[in-house]
Amino acid sequence: MIEYSLIAGLVFGLYYCLIGLGLNLVFGVMRIVNLAHGDFLMLGAFAAIWLFGSLALHPLWVAPIAVLVFIAVGWPLYYLLVPRLLKAKDPEMLSFILFFGLSQIIEALASIVFGPSEQSLPGTLMGAQPYHFLGQSLPAAWVVSAVVSLLAVACVYIYLYRTRLGSLTRAVMVQRDEALATGIDVNRISAIAFGVGLALAALAGVFAPFMLGSVTPAMGVDMTIQSFAVIVIGSLGNPMGTVLGGLVYGISQIMMQTYLSSWAGLLPYVLLILILLVRPSGLLGKAVRNA
Repeated sequence: MIEYSLIAGLVFGLYYCLIGLGLNLVFGVMRIVNLAHGDFLMLGAFAAIWLFGSLALHPLWVAPIAVLVFIAVGWPLYYLLVPRLLKAKDPEMLSFILFFGLSQIIEALASIVFGPSEQSLPGTLMGAQPYHFLGQSLPAAWVVSAVVSLLAVACVYIYLYRTRLGSLTRAVMVQRDEALATGIDVNRISAIAFGVGLALAALAGVFAPFMLGSVTPAMGVDMTIQSFAVIVIGSLGNPMGTVLGGLVYGISQIMMQTYLSSWAGLLPYVLLILILLVRPSGLLGKAVRNA
């Protein structure tokens, strides 16, 4: 049982990396908290369900479409909301209010369009036969979702550390005002990062019906809380720290569901409190400061 829990925890941990990655990228670049992050994940999930039901489009085809669409949506949405927000005296606090309102709007519209009931996709879409790993059997949908998550993390790493755009993005993350003073088009860099953040949330949403069992328009708040727990565990403002946070969260969640299932719902709140009390900068916070 313990072996299965660890392996399943690693698989779910990779998926939680993907869930939190976009939120941490947006915070790292703009120092704002997107409380609508989970709602964009929810939209990605319903996009996968709707496209499969209407056009019989496989979720693996929906995934790249969702990424492109949400990058395109994120670009104008950034210019509509964020530049004015960043001019305020307390942009972080105002971001809570603004994106909370956006979250409520998205949830209400989704409830009208898709209905309030739970919806899902058949797990056999990713393969009927389970995968065997270290003597343990895992559903094919879990493994495929974890592999896609790992590929997405690798793409973000390449974007941040192997491209000129990534170098400019990291410069904005370190010191936004200094980056602006050196001639970097901070708004363009931030708009791209915002779009990528939404795209990562939507990509996680495409696989949510397989990893979470079912989705509803009201799931956004819960997913945002879990995303926030993941990035705080790793290191707030360090996108690649999300990998460690996701793995810790995923293993902890599976262990709780296996041995203390009645307490599993408290996990994100308990982990948040523990990390904030013991190591407020996150598990990789020291490394980030010394970099």
